[in-house]
Amino acid sequence: MLSESARATTAAEARFRIADPNSLPRTVKVVALDARSEMVVKRLAAQNWRSASFFTASAFAHTPQTAGSFSMEGWLSDLTGRTKNLIDEVASADLMVMIASAGENAQAAAIIGEACQLRHVMTTVLVLGTESAAEEPLSHTLAQLRPYANMLVTATSEDYIADMLTALRA
Repeated sequence: MLSESARATTAAEARFRIADPNSLPRTVKVVALDARSEMVVKRLAAQNWRSASFFTASAFAHTPQTAGSFSMEGWLSDLTGRTKNLIDEVASADLMVMIASAGENAQAAAIIGEACQLRHVMTTVLVLGTESAAEEPLSHTLAQLRPYANMLVTATSEDYIADMLTALRA
């Protein structure tokens, strides 16, 4: 008598297999939250990805301090410098990946994270430079990111981030 595993691999059972790949690529938006992570995102963008778009959030450094209304238009930039509407980019995403550097200001994560929460878009935050960062600046960065991350990961290298993007089907 054949085991279940052996029987499942027979030619007779092969006719029940689905020939399509077992997963579809996600629409992944990758955002650099600071100047140091922006360089990493630019290098990552040069690699081949199935469905990833890369942005910077450098415009968040000029967040309005008044209680007046402001537009999300132009708050993200693609890597060529063209401004993008944050809400439109979140609306078309399955996953938002934010990349931050340990010890840097990650204030942009709050606005991006809230937009993702409103649209029910999953967020992953990858933090670079954690092994060389002092404890207090690292804690400050992690505290800024934690409320807006469905998954918060300390990345040991750029290669780790590339591997994570591959695992997330970018």
